[in-house]
Amino acid sequence: MDIDLAALRAAFDVGTCAPPLGWDAVRAFEAEHGIVLPEPYRTFVAEVCDGSRSGPPDFGLVPLAELPRDWGDRRPRRVLARPFPLTAVWAWEDDPRPSEEIDPLLERVFYHGSIVLGTDGCGMYWHLVVSGPHRGHVWQISGEGAVPFGAEFGTTTGSSGFAGWVEHWVAGRPWFDV
Repeated sequence: MDIDLAALRAAFDVGTCAPPLGWDAVRAFEAEHGIVLPEPYRTFVAEVCDGSRSGPPDFGLVPLAELPRDWGDRRPRRVLARPFPLTAVWAWEDDPRPSEEIDPLLERVFYHGSIVLGTDGCGMYWHLVVSGPHRGHVWQISGEGAVPFGAEFGTTTGSSGFAGWVEHWVAGRPWFDV
């Protein structure tokens, strides 16, 4: 973890970072939501930076307890302790099932088991899964579908997880470069 944390410290310009939360605030957030944040993100927000204007993603890394400005006010309450339901790419805009079947699944994808890291705009949000089988993985979720980030999923050359996602951004590579 020390190597990941050192790389994460180096990736963020101190002038664009919000101060770290500290361990008491991180533990309070976790207790409130019934989760434990995955490493190295957990240590990152406690000791390094709680959000950054410079990214990643394009419009910055949002603080732990916040949502991107374009998230909207009338969305359902997020339930972080409920498992994130996906383990593979899902393009719901091409899914032939009726909306009565898809809508409940979509609600779970958007509102269960993940925190929102930020947005690339146009309704493309980056989520860090905090509960469920993909805990610790980063996903891009948009109005059209959901895609996991990481070389093992065949969509990018980057390593999975928060540190791999940040490393890919620092290198200036396109998110999905395969």
